Order: sequence, then structure tokens, then C-alpha cells
Amino acid sequence: MLLFVGLGNPTPDSENNRHNVGFKIIDSINKKFGLSKQKPKFKGLLTTGNIRNEKVYAIKPLTFMNNSGICIREVIEYFKINVEDVIVFHDDLDVEFGKIKTKFSGSSAGHNGIASIDKFIGKDYSRVRVGIGKPKTKIDIKDYVLQNFDEEEVSDIEKILENITNSISILIKKKLDLFSSTVNNKKWVLNVELLDCQMLVNLLYSMH
Repeated sequence: MLLFVGLGNPTPDSENNRHNVGFKIIDSINKKFGLSKQKPKFKGLLTTGNIRNEKVYAIKPLTFMNNSGICIREVIEYFKINVEDVIVFHDDLDVEFGKIKTKFSGSSAGHNGIASIDKFIGKDYSRVRVGIGKPKTKIDIKDYVLQNFDEEEVSDIEKILENITNSISILIKKKLDLFSSTVNNKKWVLNVELLDCQMLVNLLYSMH
């Protein structure tokens, strides 16, 4: 039995923020695997179902980022889920945009949502850190994470979501390193359909 947690903020204008990529991952998992309709429970939006014969709960806390741990503690206490069986998806400034990193336990690295979870359930759970990169211009970090992904980033984020859901069977087995390498190696697969003929000729010529 596993609990997937996607971190984000619940306001409508936050939907496409960089800080809300965890919510997007949960939505993608729900859609791909046909989990139950989202229901407001435990101060979050909860779904459940089976993925690869594993009972899975998935939740998006509605407590706002800084209080995410309140929601998570209620869920694991009610369903008697071990802390070690919690997997949290969240944005990470220190990871290159378009890449993911995984780890079990460790510090929050300044992420308020993770710090809140650490406070309420401890640190012994898995994290999937989705890279949003650092701002390219001088802008306050708080403002940056609360901005929407720009147009160039949106298609890449969609690809990351697809790769994560396509590799979820690895994550369920808690093979964290294999999961991250699989997702990252899938990301930049060449889509020949997007190339015009001249671009394709130039690409093939450059490979000789």
C-alpha cells in the first residue's frame, strides 16, 4: 500500500505555477490509471485505486504548501500507511529544468512543503524532485516559483509528466535510482515528426 502525494497550492490561479508541478503529476497518474474520482477528504483531494496490483492512494493537499504535512499525517494515520510507503512529488529549484532526481529521507533543502511534511511525519519517505531550474533573470525566488511555466517550458513539462506516468511501475517497486534514470533518459527522445525535411537532412549529415 502506497501513498502518492503531489505538492502545490489549491487556488485556481496557481494551477500552472512552477510550484504546482506536484499537483499536475497526481492528475496525470489519476488519468492514466483510472483512479477513483477525487474526493475532498483529510484536508486534501483524495483518489484511490490499484496500479500494477499495488493498492495506491493519491492526494493533493488543500492546506497550501506550507501546511502540507497536516494533510499527510491524517491520511497515513487513518489508512495505517507506513511513512516509508509515502512518495512525494514536488518542484525543485536546485534540479535542472526538465530533469528529475529522487531520494529517500534527507533535508528539505528549503522547500516549505517538504519541511512541513518532515515536521508532521518525519523524514523517512521518498521524494521525486522535479527540476524547475533557477530564474534566468534577477527575480525573487518566491515570485519565480509562483509564476506560470512559460510557453517553451509547457511542452517539456507535459513530456516529463508522460515519462513519469509511463515509468510508474518502477517507482512502485521503490527503485528510485532506476526510476529517475529511466524518466530522464526518455525525456529528450527525438520526435522526427516535428522536423521539416531540411532539418532532418542537416541532422543526419551532422551525425556522419
